[in-house]
Amino acid sequence: MSEPSRLMAEFASADALLAAARAVRAAGYRHAEAYSPFPVDGLAEALGSARNRVPLFTFLGGLAGGTGGYFMQWYSAVIDYPVNIAGRPVHSWPMFVPVSFELAVLGAAFAAVLSFLVSAGLPRLRHPLFGSPDFDLATRNRFFLCLRSDDAAFHAQQARALLQDLRPIACVEVQP
Repeated sequence: MSEPSRLMAEFASADALLAAARAVRAAGYRHAEAYSPFPVDGLAEALGSARNRVPLFTFLGGLAGGTGGYFMQWYSAVIDYPVNIAGRPVHSWPMFVPVSFELAVLGAAFAAVLSFLVSAGLPRLRHPLFGSPDFDLATRNRFFLCLRSDDAAFHAQQARALLQDLRPIACVEVQP
């Protein structure tokens, strides 16, 4: 699958970026991307960012880790090698809790990291925007709004006109 081309507008302030994000969302764009040197309040809502599934996968990883840890201990103590120590029952669940808890935390941590990496599309060593003019200013003092050509509402001339109406510092086309 090839990378879509993009149309990128550069803004001087966070307020201008936020207003532009609201305008492109109102115009029907669903896959707009914004880049800024610091978090901008309300930007995620203005772009219509959807919730991700990292919490769900974290919970499932923790559940799998805890269940696996408990099953491993239960199987070894009750089925595979039962040992009668001082008349205690072989299935003494309180002794299984610490290891089960630790494996639940480990499973949740692994699942959280992996699901974050997959949902963010990482590791990605090269992105088409990295080579665009002045994009390095996104880490210092500029704000960028990017419209992707694979968005259903994208039409090159209309998108360029919409971005020009928002009075950006610059508007450039980014090729993949």
